[in-house]
Amino acid sequence: MSILVNKNSKILVQGFTGTEGTFHATQMIEYGSNVVGGVTPNKGGTTHLDKPVFNTVSDAVKTTGANVSIIFVPPAFAADAIMEAAEAGIALVVCITEGIPVQDMVKVKNYLLGKNTRLIGPNCPGVITAEECKVGIMPGFVFKKGKIGIVSKSGTLTYEASDQVAKAGLGVSTAVGIGGDPIIGTTTKEAVELLMNDPETEGIVMIGEIGGSMEADAAKWIKENGTKPVVGFIAGQTAPPGRRMGHAGAIIGGADDTAAAKMKIMAECGIHVVQSPADIGATMAKVLKK
Repeated sequence: MSILVNKNSKILVQGFTGTEGTFHATQMIEYGSNVVGGVTPNKGGTTHLDKPVFNTVSDAVKTTGANVSIIFVPPAFAADAIMEAAEAGIALVVCITEGIPVQDMVKVKNYLLGKNTRLIGPNCPGVITAEECKVGIMPGFVFKKGKIGIVSKSGTLTYEASDQVAKAGLGVSTAVGIGGDPIIGTTTKEAVELLMNDPETEGIVMIGEIGGSMEADAAKWIKENGTKPVVGFIAGQTAPPGRRMGHAGAIIGGADDTAAAKMKIMAECGIHVVQSPADIGATMAKVLKK
């Protein structure tokens, strides 16, 4: 078991023949992910990386049965790419693209209502089920198979957390980088809920950052519904109010958006909050032994 992706996922790459699409698709294939083809308009009927190229997602789905798509399309066209994938019936869309206009994502969010498509991202590292399937840009070698699920707004902190739990002898079931934009497809709470319901995940690492209410919403859900230990960390503990820190969504807009406020809420909801990402692995190991 895992969440979202596994060795049987049939993956399509949108923006397949571009520089980014080519580089990361190559890495995904080398990792063992089941990439069945790609989409680049006006290049349908050709092959790339020994995989078929299609003009549209719809054509690709009809031919390959693809059920997962990863998007490496420039910001101006990425919203249309997400909606095209959803229209074609793709169950999981992972959008890596950074810098998509907020108003475009508002349209996407509304378009996806009622559709059977889950969006991860945009502006995210993707999803990886350790040693099985990588749909993203993360360094695969960091993720050792195990029993800890990771949910994170930050790509680099996802990799750090994975390394920490591996060193603690625990490893990773599935890691989900949800993205750092103001409007994203899958929230922290939704990702945590998926991991709570995964029988092979025994503990969850939840990494958030300043800005927004997603961590507080997830913490309240965990307090009411959690059945597994959760270790939490919030990035941006020294960030000044009103200044965006790295991610478009990482800006303190009010007292509840600060790292300290989020960490307090998380601790009150029973999450084992750490002050430093260096403590994630050891804390999880200790909690699981109790």
